[in-house]
Amino acid sequence: MYRFSNTLIGFLNLFTLLSSIPIIGAGLWMARNRTSCESFLQTPLLVLGFVVLLVSLAGFIGACFRVAWALWLYLVVMLLLIGTLLGLTLFGFVVTSQGGGKAVDGRVYKEYKLEDYSTWLRNRVQDPEYWSTIRNCILGSRTCAQIASWTPYDYLQKDMSPIQSGCCKPPTSCSYNMATQTSQDPDCYKWNNAPNLLCYECDSCKAGVLEEVRRDWHKLSVLNIVMLVFLIGIYSIGCCAFRNTKRAETDYPNEENRSNRMTKIRPRWDYYCWRWLQDQRERLY
Repeated sequence: MYRFSNTLIGFLNLFTLLSSIPIIGAGLWMARNRTSCESFLQTPLLVLGFVVLLVSLAGFIGACFRVAWALWLYLVVMLLLIGTLLGLTLFGFVVTSQGGGKAVDGRVYKEYKLEDYSTWLRNRVQDPEYWSTIRNCILGSRTCAQIASWTPYDYLQKDMSPIQSGCCKPPTSCSYNMATQTSQDPDCYKWNNAPNLLCYECDSCKAGVLEEVRRDWHKLSVLNIVMLVFLIGIYSIGCCAFRNTKRAETDYPNEENRSNRMTKIRPRWDYYCWRWLQDQRERLY
């Protein structure tokens, strides 16, 4: 049991060290890819990959070679990682607690309203520079081209993603009859049939993007909770490994003490037999 925690923490950190390599590779691949959809993910992925690599390396060296300072550094950084991950998870749940689509009569798809989402998310998509990046991303993904050939019957029977519902068509309530005098949704006047315009400047398009973000963030939050449980377990084992390493340093700091430790070990059974024979020989002579 004395070395069990050190061995276990060594194997766990070797596993996380190897798992950091694909994370760094994905970040480098995104850095080389020039599409605007993925550029905002490359920095977090690279930072996460290198942090996991360095932390795992410190934990592996500290546990397997009994280096106390490396284990101490490992535990400090792990504690910061757990706190950061916990804060991001709570923040994600608070920010994405609002939202969701509204059913449309006679349709399978839903429509989304920008005012249904949190203020922090709305401020993000209403920033012109940030929205320009997202808009170029949607254009490059050809999301709207997938439903360009739909017939009116398809709009009644088929479902749409939030982005398709908000960006690729005007709101269902819009009426383009010239005789209509009633006020309509402002997005109705932003709609344009041009493939590069459509409803990309509509609030419904921004709401569709936020709905996708909300769904992805919920999935990420579930993953974060699993990671938190895993990291807390590793941190607990790491504390045991650090205690074992410190105990080894303080109890037996040099060779002299280590030799003294050996004298306290209980002799084997054959030692007593040999000692009995020696006593019998001395009696005879």
